Amino acid sequence: MNALQKQIAHKGFAVTEPIFEPSEIHTLLEQIAELDTDKSTFRKTNDLFAIRQFFKEAPETLATVFNEKLKTLVTQTFGKDFFIVKSIYFDKPEQSNWFVAYHQDLTISVDRKVEEKGFGPWTVKQNQFAVQPPLTILENNFTIRIHLDDTHEQNGALKVIPGSHLKGIYRPDTIDWTQETEAVCSVSAGAVMFMKPLLLHASSRTTNQQRRRVIHIECSNSPLPESMQWSEYLNPF
Repeated sequence: MNALQKQIAHKGFAVTEPIFEPSEIHTLLEQIAELDTDKSTFRKTNDLFAIRQFFKEAPETLATVFNEKLKTLVTQTFGKDFFIVKSIYFDKPEQSNWFVAYHQDLTISVDRKVEEKGFGPWTVKQNQFAVQPPLTILENNFTIRIHLDDTHEQNGALKVIPGSHLKGIYRPDTIDWTQETEAVCSVSAGAVMFMKPLLLHASSRTTNQQRRRVIHIECSNSPLPESMQWSEYLNPF
């Protein structure tokens, strides 16, 4: 394994050097600014702007997001059989005062609700079905977080518990802080954070009036039962 693979395998996350040029970040932000925000997949509050099914709503961003550097990095680190199954754009504005408590990403997004052994419980958000799949799927998936701003502890960088992805379903109320440690994942603008969905992670309130804009992409290579499909299947690799 290379260094990136080792860190993801043992710690559950890794942060790269910048792989997007300032001009590419500028292009992405311009494309996002031009979107019609009245659709149901857009969430707008004083503290948050988010776009669910990001690549469906902003397909013009695909060419910039999946540049050769990112595609090469993904295939060299994870292999060539992965594909996109979920995409979200998050903007934590300068005045944001919300935080996210420790949690694991335990659901996947699919096109319908069906009774299937090993899948459940179910939730529905904005006509998008989410379900907790068998543990093997979650163990194999990974997430790409492309940072469009410098992100650090003062503007809501992720806090994680290294190695927690190796412990299966790990309820936050059972965290033993005599055994666990916390790491703050500072990420430069244009850099990428890879993480496993079972990694316990949280984020703090913004305290320095600086934005934190992130494109969050979930990847899998797992087949689903014939009764359901991924809601956002895309293969850019």
